[in-house]
Amino acid sequence: MTDELIWKSAADLGDLYRRREVSPVEVVEAVLDRMDHVQPILNIMVTATAEQARADAKEAEKRFTAGDDLPPLFGVPMTVKDLAETKGVRTTYGCVAFADHVPDFDAVGWERLKAQGVILLGKTTTPEFGLLGVTESKLTGSTSTPWRPGFNAGGSSGGAAAAVVAGVGPIAWGSDGGGSIRVPSSLCGAVGIKPSLGRIPTIDSEDGDSTDGPIARTVLDAAMVLEVTNGHDPRDRHSVAKDTRNYIEAATAPGDLTGVRIAACYHLGQDILDPEVRRLFGEAVDDMRAAGAVVEEVEIELPDTMTYFDHINGHAYQQAAEQMKTWSIEIWPMILELADRAGAATARQIHDANHRVKTDIYNAFRAAMNGADVMVTPTTATPAFPHGGPGGPAGTVDGRHVPALGNLAHMTTEPPSHAGLPAISVPGGFTSDGLPIGVQFIGKLWADFDVISAASRYERATTWHTRHPML
Repeated sequence: MTDELIWKSAADLGDLYRRREVSPVEVVEAVLDRMDHVQPILNIMVTATAEQARADAKEAEKRFTAGDDLPPLFGVPMTVKDLAETKGVRTTYGCVAFADHVPDFDAVGWERLKAQGVILLGKTTTPEFGLLGVTESKLTGSTSTPWRPGFNAGGSSGGAAAAVVAGVGPIAWGSDGGGSIRVPSSLCGAVGIKPSLGRIPTIDSEDGDSTDGPIARTVLDAAMVLEVTNGHDPRDRHSVAKDTRNYIEAATAPGDLTGVRIAACYHLGQDILDPEVRRLFGEAVDDMRAAGAVVEEVEIELPDTMTYFDHINGHAYQQAAEQMKTWSIEIWPMILELADRAGAATARQIHDANHRVKTDIYNAFRAAMNGADVMVTPTTATPAFPHGGPGGPAGTVDGRHVPALGNLAHMTTEPPSHAGLPAISVPGGFTSDGLPIGVQFIGKLWADFDVISAASRYERATTWHTRHPML
């Protein structure tokens, strides 16, 4: 029964709790045992909160036994990325300078999840301040995808995605500025949602492109988390009112993709795509057609991703490098390189990137999705790759030399972030050597409901999300 419990979805656990067929105590013990087993293999946890989780599980058991009317996620165990503040629980931001940091407040998303009665298993690995496309940190080392230890989980929510797929809780809390939820979800075989601009508040947010969000094994579980965490908070000037459409209803409405209009783009304006990813994405598009979707292949013209990444995000790398120097800690050469490139940008270039270029990206998506309900693309240009430092190793993709595979991973996830659009990565197949790839559903601005609806209908037509790694 223990092996069965670790693979139960959050939705299923809620039903089992209410029917008194399973206790939260049993579930928490099962996932904590699983955590102990996979941690030496995958390196997913920074801080485990096992004893508090056990105490919370006992309290949840009492509440269910008493027949209390409890929220849908009550008693469900989950992990939280170590960039999100958790009051009274160590939060390191992936940096040795914060190895003993314990915040006295909660991030908004976690504050809302706590109010729903979820049970915290611990904090998951992330690169320093989430600044890398792989989950590598001098504090915690390298995090692996559960499908092949020694291959990177992606970043920067690598620990969160790997935990979910490895059976350490059915849901996790991550964050995404240019793909940091979707890339690990793709490389690990999870479901990850980057909601629309402002859906999930962040205290004193300075960056409207970045957002927290859920990672899960099913679209429904991710939708359940997003449903209870979206909505305005006055501490975030970018935040918007709670969506009037229910995401759980989006994920559970019956039916296939009949009538759904999909714009399919193989490369999202980028020029490198692994042949296996291309093959599997083509098969995923065929599955959508077979499920009733009206699919049109489209092209899109976007600015060069690396150029506008430098101009939009470069200041963050400059600030981080300057701060780390004051702490006298070693800085990854890649962070220094990005900081140097940002320093060479002119004020006009930075202004244009944060205003005109973002508008150009938004308009490019609007034109490409004209007449479509959603767009689909590969989530990442490659499947998981071996560990190899803060940028990943060099490699050859489709006959092209790539100096750092980790940089290539975010090429198709960056653009929708800078347009503020909702996007979700769902499992889309496995390569011939057993590595997962993701399919990214991108929606129109504020159309999170439509993205979840289409992704859940695609998930229903496939079985990829039902596979579990042998660890």
